Amino acid sequence: MKVPHIVARANKYVTNPIQGLWAGRIAPWAVVEHVGRRSNRDYRTPVLAFVEDDRVSIALNYGADADWVRNVVAAGQFTLYRSGKALRIAGVRVLPADSPDVVRSARIPAMLAESVLYGRVVSER
Repeated sequence: MKVPHIVARANKYVTNPIQGLWAGRIAPWAVVEHVGRRSNRDYRTPVLAFVEDDRVSIALNYGADADWVRNVVAAGQFTLYRSGKALRIAGVRVLPADSPDVVRSARIPAMLAESVLYGRVVSER
């Protein structure tokens, strides 16, 4: 179920800045650090990220056309802050929610979304 646009907009300007203060420290919350496609500005977006071995899945509750998702897919990589660690994620792609590549712990949240952002941990900082 895709979250309505008005809720996404409110979250972008109200909820996300607040969640960004703590999300990178408390799993499964995490912060995606990415660069804007056109602005070339740095952005930080709080998400629910599920990590298993070297795989990462993030349920896309706002859909694959959200700005941060398009930025990450265009770059092919991003930094994920989760549990106080910085993880470099590469090989980024959008998968259907029922894909077998979705990590096990993300399967229930993925069922509520249309798609999942998937990537591989390539290094830890």
